[in-house]
Amino acid sequence: MGFKLEVVTPDRAFFSDEVDMVILRGIDGDFAVLKDRAPFITPLSIGQIRIKKDNKEMVAAMSGGYVSVTKEKTTVVTDSAEWPEEIDVERAEEAKKRAEKRLNGNKEGIDLLRAELALRRAANRLEVAKKYKD
Repeated sequence: MGFKLEVVTPDRAFFSDEVDMVILRGIDGDFAVLKDRAPFITPLSIGQIRIKKDNKEMVAAMSGGYVSVTKEKTTVVTDSAEWPEEIDVERAEEAKKRAEKRLNGNKEGIDLLRAELALRRAANRLEVAKKYKD
């Protein structure tokens, strides 16, 4: 028996089930949560959430947030999470192009951090869609 994992976004309860392991991207790199992990809370970066259950892996794109690990359950709160089949590749490609144009063009008057984050989110979504879509 694993542990309870819940992934929530402002729009929906993205995932809720017993799992064996979850791998997340923290601000200092990837880390895994297993059953009976010591409790902690930490921020998450833009990246993938990899959920392992019954020798199967599910992967989704995630836009950062935070994770709370307690004895009872692990909760991930994020602005957005998408399974590979939910990702609109065309829209992600357009977002990537817009962000690259902002970063490579006249930087006067643009929010560089916002453009860099938009580029990272789009690149992450594209990677998940292309690598894991059926």
